[in-house]
Amino acid sequence: MIRVLIADDEPMIRAGLRAVLATAADIEVIGEARDGQHAVELARRHRPAVAVLDIRMPGMNGIEATAELRRTVPVTRVIILTTFGEDDYILQALGGGAAGFLIKSGEPEELIIGVRAVADGAAYLSPTVAARVVAHLAATGADTLATRRSSARDRVGTLSPRERDVLAFLGSGLSNGQIARRLHVVEGTVKAHVSSILARLGVDNRAAAAVVAHEAGIAVPPPAQQ
Repeated sequence: MIRVLIADDEPMIRAGLRAVLATAADIEVIGEARDGQHAVELARRHRPAVAVLDIRMPGMNGIEATAELRRTVPVTRVIILTTFGEDDYILQALGGGAAGFLIKSGEPEELIIGVRAVADGAAYLSPTVAARVVAHLAATGADTLATRRSSARDRVGTLSPRERDVLAFLGSGLSNGQIARRLHVVEGTVKAHVSSILARLGVDNRAAAAVVAHEAGIAVPPPAQQ
């Protein structure tokens, strides 16, 4: 059973999240928080596998709560909920170590897919978030989108063929175990490849590597909901 904490300052949003997650037999919502500080307190008490945090909350926001959870409750992995127009916040959360990013207006099944992926050790970027992050990085930097994509392809070109395959699956939100089954290798081999990929790409976490996969255009379609 995947134990999940949800946090949003709007009761109706929390109710909606709970209702969606309740449709999955393998997911249990163990608590609801009204803000980031409350989420951290509940996570320390219950140690859920996944915390689903709104990016904007009063007091401690989702980005600050993510950093605090990484420091004090590292067993809890974070999915950030965002809306359109919050691209700067997404980039901050990406740098802060969030493992997943979902758009509030996305399809309900994306929430379930994302929770399962993150609980299994993967990084999950909804297709909408991935596209917006790539476009926003280009819009706010000196590089054009075409230049960023060309640069990402060059970076991916430094990987071995097998590492490239692993990165493609990582970009779609697959865990090490799922990638191992796709490639017919042991999970330890995939873990070693992921460590090498992060080092070669110069990124700190799987979510940042997933962005590179999307920039390079190699992320495979995400797996269908089981």
